[in-house]
Amino acid sequence: MDVDAHIEALDREGRLLVEVARGADVAAPVPTCPDWRLADLLAHIGFVHRWATRYVATAVTEMVDEPDEATILATAPPEGERCDWVAQGHAALVRALGAAPADLACWTFLAAPSPLAMWARRQAHETAVHRVDAELAAGRAPTPVDPELAADGIDELLIAFFGRPPRRRHEVPGGTVTLGLEVSDLPGGAGGSDRPERSDRWTVQVTDRGVQTRRGSGPSDLAVRGRASDLYLLLWHRRSLEELEGLEGLEDERARTLFEQVWGPRDVTWA
Repeated sequence: MDVDAHIEALDREGRLLVEVARGADVAAPVPTCPDWRLADLLAHIGFVHRWATRYVATAVTEMVDEPDEATILATAPPEGERCDWVAQGHAALVRALGAAPADLACWTFLAAPSPLAMWARRQAHETAVHRVDAELAAGRAPTPVDPELAADGIDELLIAFFGRPPRRRHEVPGGTVTLGLEVSDLPGGAGGSDRPERSDRWTVQVTDRGVQTRRGSGPSDLAVRGRASDLYLLLWHRRSLEELEGLEGLEDERARTLFEQVWGPRDVTWA
C-alpha cells in the first residue's frame, strides 16, 4: 500500500469508528481493552490523532515528552462531547497527511520508506484496530478489515514492531517455535504484485529473545492460513481462536495450544 492508500484507509476507518461510537453507550466496557470503557477509547484515539498531527503538520524532528495514559484519559473533553472531538482530530490528521510533502522530515519510531509513509501507515492501523474495539464495545460483530489493509497491517506488526529489540522476555515452549503465516484472500497474491514489499506469507521465528520475521514461506513448526482480516485481528489480540472459523492449521487442540503459548504473551510496546 502507498501513502495515498493508507490515508484513504485512515479516513474510512476513522469515520466508521465515530459512527459506531455515536450509536453506543460511552460507558460500555471495551472487551479487548479490559481497563477501558468506550469513553476511554475515544479519549485515547482522539489524543493519538492529535499527537500524530503535531509531528506531521509542524515537522517536529525530535520526540516530544507526552502525558502518560492516565493523564490523557483524565484530561479529555467531557464524555458527551468526545465523538465530535474525535471526529475533529481525525479530520485534521487526514488533512495534515494529505497536505504533507513527500520529503517530509520529522520524528518517527518505526522503520519505513519515509516519515510520511510511516505516519500514514501507523495511523491507518491504529485507527482500524480501535474501530474494531469500538464495535465490540457497542456489542457488534467486527466489520472485516479490507484484505489489502489487513495484510499490510500483519506486515507492519511482524516486521516493524517486532523487528525492534523486545522490552521483555517471554518463555517459549522448546526454546524456539517457527510459525508460518499465509493470507488466503489477498487479491492477486504476493507473486502477482508489482510492489516487492507486499507479502501474503511470513515465516516467524519466536524465541524468548523476541520475534524475527522474514517475508515468504519456509519450514515451520506450525503453519496457519486464513483470511487476512482474521489473521490481522488474531495477531492483534482482537479476536480469539474460539471466535474465528476457517483458519487452516489450527484445527486440532495441540496446534491451538501451541499457538496460544507462543503468541498469547506477545504485545506491542511503543518505546
